[in-house]
Amino acid sequence: MSYIKLPFNFKYIDDSVLLVNQAGEHLFLTKEDFSAFTSDVLNSDNEAYKRLKAKHFLTVQSELNQVIEMLATKLRTRKEYLADFTSLHMIVITLRCNCLCKYCHASSVDFTNKSYDMDWDTAKKTIDMIFQTPSKDIKIEYQGGEPLLNWDILKQSVLYAEFLNKIAKKKVGFVICTNLMDITDEQIDFCKKHNIEISTSLDGTKELHDCNRQSRIYPSSYDAFIKNSERVNAKLGNNGASPLLTITKTNLHRLREVIDEYVRQGHNAIFLRALNPYGNAVQNKDELGYSIEEFVEAYKDALNYIIDLNRQGTEFTECFTALLLSRILTPFSTGFVDLQSPSGAGISGAIYYYDGKIYPADEARMLARMGDDYFCMGTVNDHYSDVFNGQVIRDIVYNSCVETMPVCSECVYQQYCGADVIRNYLETKDLMGYRLNSGFCKKNKLILDYIFELLRTNDEQLLDIFWSWITRRPYEEIKLETN
Repeated sequence: MSYIKLPFNFKYIDDSVLLVNQAGEHLFLTKEDFSAFTSDVLNSDNEAYKRLKAKHFLTVQSELNQVIEMLATKLRTRKEYLADFTSLHMIVITLRCNCLCKYCHASSVDFTNKSYDMDWDTAKKTIDMIFQTPSKDIKIEYQGGEPLLNWDILKQSVLYAEFLNKIAKKKVGFVICTNLMDITDEQIDFCKKHNIEISTSLDGTKELHDCNRQSRIYPSSYDAFIKNSERVNAKLGNNGASPLLTITKTNLHRLREVIDEYVRQGHNAIFLRALNPYGNAVQNKDELGYSIEEFVEAYKDALNYIIDLNRQGTEFTECFTALLLSRILTPFSTGFVDLQSPSGAGISGAIYYYDGKIYPADEARMLARMGDDYFCMGTVNDHYSDVFNGQVIRDIVYNSCVETMPVCSECVYQQYCGADVIRNYLETKDLMGYRLNSGFCKKNKLILDYIFELLRTNDEQLLDIFWSWITRRPYEEIKLETN
């Protein structure tokens, strides 16, 4: 029986071949079956034929239209984030900070310098601009510096957003990204009353945290963090303050200790996040930096440690792996800007600077702080359409569709990856960048190589653990279903 091959990318891995189609479906074939398939001589009785047909790598003429429609539906689902324009809105309400982090990407200023605070007129116009987004589901995230240092403006803007939403009827959520150095009972109570999430930072043990994140006001930033996170959790519930990790040379080879600290503090997830080349991280790169290969080796060791914890009964998620697994094992889109095509910068999220300027992503305002305002889309004084339908965002979209980008268009991981146009511009002064020298590309490829290596083992317990991460359900519940 003759068959029609549908579009796919592939990669040889040891004695197997990994195939991925345009809907993100994947499978492994032996080299022999792959050769027969591509040579149009694979017999329909062959098990590989049945697998290829089930996952829409091949079809027959009588079923072609139906299969194309099914593939299109899956692809539309994967690109669904494009219809939800724009959902995440980050407000840099001040650049002041009471910490002096060695890697500070935002290049914060001393906590006494109020000239870097957002004023009420700018904050009000920012909220007005946010509510013009067509998305029915928006999240407003307050950043800094340390946003709690400009508390009155933050509080007023939350109340104003809630006032506007009485008419807009959107689903609105709030997040405050704070180091928790000086959070007050009043602020915690306000967060509880208005269902505001707390995002914070924890870089490991006391030694590691204090080394990376030095306080301007206390002898130990770790001690202040622990004391105040306990207060927050007591009022907002466990994981009331969700921490984010930044990996530097200081803690790169001690990630098992970092994970143990997260578990000890009652957290059930960690995001293994590499250092970004912005702000103080650039100035201190000799002290803090490492190669992509070093990061990936540390990531793999940490991931294996986390998997072992899960096997032993401690439910704990590695969030970046979970994002990639969601893209690999489901057709659903993820909200992670760096793994979207076209890039989610400006489409999925936008950031409003303390002075009213608007950027497509956090990294763009970091670049501006370093002296390059290339990605400024406009200001809160402009018309919404001029900002979000302007040349900057059009250039981002044009230069970030991995399906048509050189190298990416042929990459087997195309459907699971994305384009970081701001990083490309930083490294090459070109939005499309140069994949052969791209650290972003190299890191994602090496990590995806390892994830597929794990998936290829077909370890049932491991797959149950992975599905628990994707679905955010208990491992034991997933295990019962699969058994």
